[in-house]
Amino acid sequence: MIKAIFLLTAITFVPMLELRASIPFGIFGMAKQISWLGVVCVCVVANILLGWLFFLVLDPVFRVLRKWKWFDKALWPRLLGTQRRIHPYVEKYGEMGVAIFIGIPLPGSGVYTGALGSYLLGVQKKKFMVANAIGVLIAAMAVTCLSFLILKGVLGKGSWVVKLFLKTEI
Repeated sequence: MIKAIFLLTAITFVPMLELRASIPFGIFGMAKQISWLGVVCVCVVANILLGWLFFLVLDPVFRVLRKWKWFDKALWPRLLGTQRRIHPYVEKYGEMGVAIFIGIPLPGSGVYTGALGSYLLGVQKKKFMVANAIGVLIAAMAVTCLSFLILKGVLGKGSWVVKLFLKTEI
């Protein structure tokens, strides 16, 4: 079981994967080693801690990086692009916008991007920590539900959902 926890945590820490990959991996591939509830708990805790740690590390890292000209020319524009993507959510919904951004289980969203955007927008540490936890819980619920729909055959080949929405077999 320790090996399963370590593997789930390692997958959760991979950028762009996070719990969007580790929960399905655990539910589909580790059912004999750890229960689905254990999978979800490990992945949620790891993802929340990841967001907090990443947010806390950003300030000292940026202080060092901003001293080099190559950083301002090569990477700073990309960081500003991340800021532009998350800014409408923060303006419209406040910290809940950050939670929604983190919680949407799509590529480009998640705790890494949410923490980076929050840092760039000057979101307070406590507010980010709450928004991060809420966002991770939203993502975990969505991914777990989707995993169970697939596991139970609702979204599988020949399922009624596929026939209804795609009007064809896959």
